[in-house]
Amino acid sequence: MQFTKMHGAGNDYVYINCFDGNLPADSAELSRQMSHRHFGVGADGLIFIRKSEHADARMQMINADG
Repeated sequence: MQFTKMHGAGNDYVYINCFDGNLPADSAELSRQMSHRHFGVGADGLIFIRKSEHADARMQMINADG
């Protein structure tokens, strides 16, 4: 899985491009695993970049606790 980790203003999030339709089966569990500071990438959560019918894209934010 390809992702980008970005940080600013004291927060860090992992961004995942979902334009190709590859959506995780359990977004909350993926966020818990990837956000873990010792056993994962380490982040405040995940942000999925998805297709939108009304804009260029939409974002779905899942916090580190799922």
